[in-house]
Amino acid sequence: MLSEFHQLSEKVDQLAELAQSLRRENADLRLTLASLTTENADLSRRIQEAYQRVAALLEKIPASHESEEAV
Repeated sequence: MLSEFHQLSEKVDQLAELAQSLRRENADLRLTLASLTTENADLSRRIQEAYQRVAALLEKIPASHESEEAV
């Protein structure tokens, strides 16, 4: 019976260690997610800015240039 309690105690200790390890991993993943979310927002903003610059440049192209390409 003492052996069974010892085995159960070891299993409880292993479970506690696993739970702590998973908590640390979860915290690390949350930090990574926050970082990647910020990076994604920054990249989206930069893409939008580039799109606006290209659109502005396309508007400056003379209309006669467009009609020559169509011929």
